[in-house]
Amino acid sequence: MTTGTYPDYLRRLGLTDPGAPSAEGLFALQRAHLERIPYDNVDIHLGRPPGIDPGLSARRFAEGRGGYCFHLNGAFAALLEDLGYDVTRHLSGVEAEDGSRVVNGQHLTLTVRVGGAAYWVDAGLGDGPYEPLPLREGSYEQGGFRYALRRLDPMEGEGPGWSYLTPDSGMHRVNFRDAPAEMADFEEAHTWLSTSPDSSFVRTFALFRRDADGVDILRGRVLSRRSGGGKVTAERELAGRREFFEVLEGVFGRRLDDLTGADREVLWARVDEAHRAWLASRAEKAEKAEEEAAAVS
Repeated sequence: MTTGTYPDYLRRLGLTDPGAPSAEGLFALQRAHLERIPYDNVDIHLGRPPGIDPGLSARRFAEGRGGYCFHLNGAFAALLEDLGYDVTRHLSGVEAEDGSRVVNGQHLTLTVRVGGAAYWVDAGLGDGPYEPLPLREGSYEQGGFRYALRRLDPMEGEGPGWSYLTPDSGMHRVNFRDAPAEMADFEEAHTWLSTSPDSSFVRTFALFRRDADGVDILRGRVLSRRSGGGKVTAERELAGRREFFEVLEGVFGRRLDDLTGADREVLWARVDEAHRAWLASRAEKAEKAEEEAAAVS
């Protein structure tokens, strides 16, 4: 039964009356979450990463902000529980190595049981599935995107779990264990991911927004659109500061009224500097490749 703890959060989702728990309701909630609340690391790049308390994240979402996995899935789990869903949080991890069984705890994923069935639910990947996947081994397709779930064998000291696979994405797999977790289990990982200079979240500015047809992605100053099969259907470099902030609001729905003029200057300077460094590195690599090709010929 809904307790009405998160009315502003639900309004952000455009679902003020989601009804009693059901598979249809769960699917509608995940779709709305992905469409309306962006995956973003804006505050990390301003040097003020917000905590991962679900209540705080829910308030931020209601105010037009976004977040990354611990914020997005943490608040989503709390909302679902408030609506009467049976939710389990899991220690998880994104693994680039094919066949890896490691669960590094740097991602939070959810499973939800409703109507006698179990689902893998994740609103915190940025470019993950548009709808929940049945929690059973198999291959799935949504709008041209291919996914798979496979059982994950135990490692020493750990129980069994699951691997989520994305054949069309550079992100090879997400591993998680069956054992339940609490939000406190993610605090240490959040601190490292949001503050360490070695963290990709600190190094690379990024926003994602998923819809039924594809994913909008902003990395630095490069805006792209990816459709089914992992195909990039559009890509362009943002022209400057004004267009950058217009895209944050217009494409990704990230309200900017929490940013002062000074915040905007800091954010743009950081993103632009990193973008220029990336361009220089890419040009250097291209020049080196040409020299090596010329030497061989």
